[in-house]
Amino acid sequence: MLRTLTLKKTSWPSSADIWAQLLLEQMEEELSQRQTPDAVQLMRQSGITPDPWQEALLTSTAPRTVILASRQSGKSTTCAVLALHQALAQPGSLILLLSPSLRQSQELFKKVTEVYRAAGHPAPLHAESALRYELDNASRIIALPGTESNIRGYSRVNLLIIDEAARVADELYYSVRPMLATSGGRLILLSTPFGQRGFFFQTWAEGEGWTRIKVVASDCPRIAPNFLDEERRTLPPLWFQSEYLCEFCDTIDAVFLSSEVRAALSDQIAPLF
Repeated sequence: MLRTLTLKKTSWPSSADIWAQLLLEQMEEELSQRQTPDAVQLMRQSGITPDPWQEALLTSTAPRTVILASRQSGKSTTCAVLALHQALAQPGSLILLLSPSLRQSQELFKKVTEVYRAAGHPAPLHAESALRYELDNASRIIALPGTESNIRGYSRVNLLIIDEAARVADELYYSVRPMLATSGGRLILLSTPFGQRGFFFQTWAEGEGWTRIKVVASDCPRIAPNFLDEERRTLPPLWFQSEYLCEFCDTIDAVFLSSEVRAALSDQIAPLF
């Protein structure tokens, strides 16, 4: 005896339902892939394994950070990652990269482009130039040379990075700080020392409310000990101490050593006038 099997219509999805479900799953997959990685992941995606101090900086939310670091320690690359991450994670961000000269600004921005490409172009670009990225999410990364006339007019800056800060003029530094007044943006100074003078030295020595990060050459695994030994033998002591040991030494054009000046001062003697 044959039996007839009757199926309810609701047990069979229509072709439209199937395609809608597949489209939804595809959209969800694409959305998950577009989720912004954290800054450490972004650095790893660009092919760079961060050193411990770099990972600490990349995960920090400190509003004011001063980085005193050896040459070739990776400080500029780390800040390039921070700049790109800010642009990706917070749509509509304005990130300014400031350096003493146009050439240095181009070099810093070049590191941003290298990270962007190595990470697989993590977001579409609306416009780009040798000193500027504009993302589709309305974020902008702009590199500027250290000329006051070229930087005035920017406001509501979300992240301000000043590279080679020890060589940036005090007047320029004071003129860019107001750009953070209404945005609550972050300020990061990074440099090797350049004598006991200027805002960078004062910030490192006396600045209140700053997170300080110091990276000497021996902290960087990419700088070989035998290379440092050669540099120690070859360079004048003041240069080696400044460039690799991050010491604020007296500049070579100083008439008197700072220690001599301090030794000549006394608060035990009343002023003559």
